[in-house]
Amino acid sequence: MTAAFTFPGQGSQSVGMGKALADAFPVARAVFDEVDAALGQKLSAVMWDGPIETLTLTENAQPALMAVSLATIRVLEAEAGLDLARDAAFVAGHSLGEYSALAAAGTFSIADAARLLRIRGNAMQAATPVGTGAMAAILGLDFEAVVAVAAEAAEGEVCQAANDNGGGQVVISGHKAAVDRACELAKAKGAKRAIPLPVSAPFHCALMQPAADAMAEALAKVTVKAPVVPVVANVVAAPVSDPAEIVRRLVEQVTGTVRWRECVAAMAGAGVTTFYEIGSGKVLTGLVKRIADGATGTAIGTPDDVAAFKAARG
Repeated sequence: MTAAFTFPGQGSQSVGMGKALADAFPVARAVFDEVDAALGQKLSAVMWDGPIETLTLTENAQPALMAVSLATIRVLEAEAGLDLARDAAFVAGHSLGEYSALAAAGTFSIADAARLLRIRGNAMQAATPVGTGAMAAILGLDFEAVVAVAAEAAEGEVCQAANDNGGGQVVISGHKAAVDRACELAKAKGAKRAIPLPVSAPFHCALMQPAADAMAEALAKVTVKAPVVPVVANVVAAPVSDPAEIVRRLVEQVTGTVRWRECVAAMAGAGVTTFYEIGSGKVLTGLVKRIADGATGTAIGTPDDVAAFKAARG
């Protein structure tokens, strides 16, 4: 098996995502109905009708992106005969996408994944007072250089590398003043750009510890099964299959670095040559080309994409 299936994170949401799938395939609509029922909210209406400001709220974007990813997987199973246990060497997801990957691999039910992501979104939003934290993308410095910049800029505050996305893009997170200092320092050290990100909280840094505690409590209450295919965990950039370790890594992920560059490199190093991005957007597909020489990336999230996948499988 030379294919891996990856699942996008926050920022890939858009109004209308998943609607064409739901209209074309009853199995997709069933997923959206299941998520709506699990949350006691017509999240599908927010996804398909907007407004984008409501969809982008962390508490909505996280379960919504998972719903689109799982609807896509169900359609691929029903229409193209996809069997992850047979057809995938690994699954992996970027930040919240790790929950989508786990649900796709049978570790969580879709309903539990939706509820966990609602808790995660609320807890991450509530972990810091609005305006105290910030995130920024540093372009053109390698990961180790950005880690050093963040440490130097911290000055007793929190400033950490939050996402190592690959291709010279590293996102930092922490106290706003520290992130601002890091941006200036990064530019002084040769970064091409340092771009403040329009986020509502400083994700994947030590300021998220209250959210990590909330996730430990929430995860202890759900059924966690061994996945049918190894899941490459964000915080260790290595495959995990043991349910207890999966839970531990999900808790660590809230305050830890999303090591996406290393995750993709590890899968490519293990023989993966084809990466499928399942759900909304094409962010991860773009990153694959920067990280893994010779690997191909394909985004699947619409009925046309499903038809192309089916045709390619013959």
